[in-house]
Amino acid sequence: MGHATSGGVYGTILASALLAALQRGEEPYTPYYDASWVLVTAGTAALAHGYARHMSTHTPGSGTHRWRQLIRVLGDEWPVIVASWPTVILLVLSGIMKWPETHVTYVGLMLNAALLFGWGLVGALRMGYRRRSAVLIGLADSAIALGIAAANAVIK
Repeated sequence: MGHATSGGVYGTILASALLAALQRGEEPYTPYYDASWVLVTAGTAALAHGYARHMSTHTPGSGTHRWRQLIRVLGDEWPVIVASWPTVILLVLSGIMKWPETHVTYVGLMLNAALLFGWGLVGALRMGYRRRSAVLIGLADSAIALGIAAANAVIK
């Protein structure tokens, strides 16, 4: 699986976990605040992951060379941020449309489950799996988001 795909999967799972964790229940619903949290957290995770990759691959060279390497590695982390956009867009739309928090949370988790199914399916097909096996792999991957939804329901 390519780096862009793994970053997309990571960003989708991260957005799902944040969406579930940010549900407030009795407190006032703040979809714009939640959307900003998802974006900031995805950006921070991308920076941390990119910096960790950079630190683990230091090669000899000038300071300028190391800075260029860091910028290149950080630039490769864009899929983590882009994968959080569907959740962010849903939260912003829920603020505009005044949708209830519980519905938005479950719709967002189901949306992300569908995205994880797609990530798993595409990744399996790229790796040479037959369609039936790829569908099963996609279903298994989407179970992660469904597990987050189930854990959210049990915790709340």
